[in-house]
Amino acid sequence: MKISNIELGEKPVFLAPMENVTDPSFRYICKYFGADMMYTEFIAADGLVRDASKSLAKLDIFDYERPIGIQIYGHEIPSMVEAAKLAEQAKPDLIDINFGCPVRKIATRGAGSGMMLFPDKMVEMTRSIVDAVKIPVTVKTRLGWDENSKIIVELAERLQDAGIAAITVHGRTRSQLYKGEADWTLIGEIKKNRRMHIPVIGNGDIDSPQKAKQMFDDYNVDAIMTGRATFGQPWIFRNIKHYIRTGELLAEPTVAERVEIAKIHFKKSLDIKGERAGVLEMRRHLSCYFKGLPDFKETRLKLVTTDEPEQIIELLNFINERWG
Repeated sequence: MKISNIELGEKPVFLAPMENVTDPSFRYICKYFGADMMYTEFIAADGLVRDASKSLAKLDIFDYERPIGIQIYGHEIPSMVEAAKLAEQAKPDLIDINFGCPVRKIATRGAGSGMMLFPDKMVEMTRSIVDAVKIPVTVKTRLGWDENSKIIVELAERLQDAGIAAITVHGRTRSQLYKGEADWTLIGEIKKNRRMHIPVIGNGDIDSPQKAKQMFDDYNVDAIMTGRATFGQPWIFRNIKHYIRTGELLAEPTVAERVEIAKIHFKKSLDIKGERAGVLEMRRHLSCYFKGLPDFKETRLKLVTTDEPEQIIELLNFINERWG
């Protein structure tokens, strides 16, 4: 499977872009376990154009992450075009347009999945960005705004005609947020459309190797994307690919193995962001590595409140001794 000239192999598995999650250290550990395509955290076009430091920091990418895309969002065409040009200077492999984020503060401004209320503008914005940059442009979106406006099958064709190199579709409407089950039926309809020739990536509820294989088999997508299921289990990429290749389920990592993975992730966070930011931004990840351990509440609280790197390493060693 290829996106433009980017070779991704057979049945690739993508890491979804997620704000405050897919930072460089998390991408590092996901790449370690076999993520075939990754994206930065999504970046506000307005912030990028204004040189907002937080937005600019999200442009940092590393060669070992490739192929990698930078995802941008916004509701005004001129600022989105300018943001795409700025993002291109960071030399990603592609630019991805976020037409899928359902968060209220983004969608109600007409950005993210809010753009699905304005499909003509959505297509015009996409065409303008495609024309403005020299690297491939892709789109991530949803089925529609709500149950009564599932426009994605026709819209996917229009976005293709606007020049995108691939489309990712999350199998929910904006109104659903992340509730209920993702409906992949219309994703399958996009693949069945004989006019569609770009890759179609399916997203939504990919939380196990079995589910991943089912979606490839049932809907003939070119790739799948997983997001929330990676929290605390970045090895899901390895497990999915092994199951698709062999039909065998790999054993879940032991507590001792999870401790070592958490240490690798933590060290990378410190290396990239420094001690204070590296600790603070790892808190959302550390406790996730140990979900389901009995009598873990007190230790979890320490993990998410401790400020000293040495004390966090001591806590990880304690977890290994106590539950390993």
